[in-house]
Amino acid sequence: MATSYDYAPLYRSSVGFDRIFNLLENAQRARSTNDWPPYDIVKTGDDSYRISIAVAGFAQDDLDISFQSNLLTVTGKKQEGSADGYLHRGIAGRPFEHRFELADHVRVNGADLSNGLLSIELVREIPEALKPRKITIQSSPALTSPRPAQIEAQKAA
Repeated sequence: MATSYDYAPLYRSSVGFDRIFNLLENAQRARSTNDWPPYDIVKTGDDSYRISIAVAGFAQDDLDISFQSNLLTVTGKKQEGSADGYLHRGIAGRPFEHRFELADHVRVNGADLSNGLLSIELVREIPEALKPRKITIQSSPALTSPRPAQIEAQKAA
């Protein structure tokens, strides 16, 4: 049973978070019930990640990885071979597509196919302008309180 959330109340009290709400809505809508082939997402360091997808039976030419505007798409389409001689066919070779929404400043560092696992290395590179920086606090001498302005009065004659 899928639960749908209404983010409309949050739109009324926030400014500039439209993209986050759109990501949440898209994640709810696009979540498929079929998670084949299985995959893992592992945080390998402070700013590095690895997505591993089990693609047994797929060759390198059967797989395609594309990255465009924070969306990583992995597709697989196995070239059909002859079905002659099979008594049992248990290794699935059906086409698939996985989509991963990546955060800003995350880029694909490389991909490797080994032992039936497709591993995609990701790294987050925050630009220098957006990194936190230390602000030095300067101390200045205490301000002396200014003397109140005197009004010159004329002497009574």
